[in-house]
Amino acid sequence: MQALIIIIIAAAIMAGMIYLHRRHWGFNKLVFLSLVLGIIGGAVIQLTYGPTSKTATTAIDWINIVGNGYIALLQMLVIPLVFVSLVGAFTRLKKRTNLKKMTTNVLGVLLSTTAVASFIGIMSVLAFNLQGASFIKGMAANSTAIDAIKTHQATLKGLTLPQQITNLLPTNIFADFAGTRSSSTIAVVIFSLMVGVAFLWLRDHQPEEARIFAKGIAALQAIVSRLVKMVLELTPYGIFALMVKATATSSFTSIAKLGTFIVAAYVAIAAMFIVHTLILAANRINPVTYYKKAWPALIFAFTSRTSAGTLPLNVKIQRDSLGISSSVANFAASFGLTIGQNGCAGIYPSMVATIIAPTVGINVFSWQFILTLIAIDVIASFGVAGVGGGATFTALMVLGTLNLPVAIMGVLIAIDPIIDMARTALNVNDSILAGVVTAKNMSELDHDKLSDRSKIVANEL
Repeated sequence: MQALIIIIIAAAIMAGMIYLHRRHWGFNKLVFLSLVLGIIGGAVIQLTYGPTSKTATTAIDWINIVGNGYIALLQMLVIPLVFVSLVGAFTRLKKRTNLKKMTTNVLGVLLSTTAVASFIGIMSVLAFNLQGASFIKGMAANSTAIDAIKTHQATLKGLTLPQQITNLLPTNIFADFAGTRSSSTIAVVIFSLMVGVAFLWLRDHQPEEARIFAKGIAALQAIVSRLVKMVLELTPYGIFALMVKATATSSFTSIAKLGTFIVAAYVAIAAMFIVHTLILAANRINPVTYYKKAWPALIFAFTSRTSAGTLPLNVKIQRDSLGISSSVANFAASFGLTIGQNGCAGIYPSMVATIIAPTVGINVFSWQFILTLIAIDVIASFGVAGVGGGATFTALMVLGTLNLPVAIMGVLIAIDPIIDMARTALNVNDSILAGVVTAKNMSELDHDKLSDRSKIVANEL
């Protein structure tokens, strides 16, 4: 009965947001309101019933038909969007030389910032004196966390780091289009790039066939874009449900016990946002304008914990709000989804490795360890999954390469959702940053649209 009351209250809140939306409330205001109400609602549920009570879990299960349904709809669009976006980028390329310059710029930003993020992660652990894992003494991993680690380890079992990278290549593209592997997205990226290169050859040698193909891709993009807009209209309700779940189920007790690690992670993430801001300033892009326009994607990434689910909004904001050309926006968003994620592939694996390394006698202050770890982080960042749990998978790759024990991760997973929210926002921001910097360097940035304060995607939905 109590669970039913909670569900009815949640439904009433979402009905109220629908009313405000129809009264032409600003979309950004509505998203912020849903975030605040979700946090308050989740906190009330946890404080009243506890994070694992039957009342709480039953109510959250029903409420998250909205949240999980929203994520499912967005993830449904990821593979089609990656394919048509990347191939469409090739069909709009005017010169072959643009492809090399675009790819070099996008990957340069993604990988260089991942290296910086890895270094910041190491420094954060040392600054908070977390190395050696003494802060988790007396704590034990729960069975759910152990099962999650075992599942990830089973995927990596018997594979060296080079073999894990080779495993990213598509072997059955239809299976990857169906998303049957954790690396399916990057496999589709690789396949799309190959199709794009084949199109460039076709354009030079069989222009009529190339024209027909380009027209078909343009039609597919129009359909996918319409689907994206339809799903994004559900954003406030999805965010409300997701935040209720995140706040209600993240144990305050675990948060308190591992508070130092959470603070260290957030400090590292905040420092990396500052690095992003400095890069924007160095490229003469107003950071205030940039963050105001990127905000809808960042807040959705924070609440949903999925870079993949944020992809449609990411592309739309780059193109329609920041003034980035379609080709660059599609490249940056798609590459940033699977390569060089600053939070999940940079900061988190380096923090975990630096915490664990002293337990097996490794000197984490040596430059040899630091440079080795940064290099492994950058390499392991290829193919990181853009969904919740991607950071755990990448961290296990890094720990396995360094021959470090993984048991401590079973404790850290207890508060991973709290950290994963900020990590995901950082990942998405890096892909948008790669897009705007690349567009600026290639003279494919519409400065009028970028400076136009009325061009905010969320307000147009």
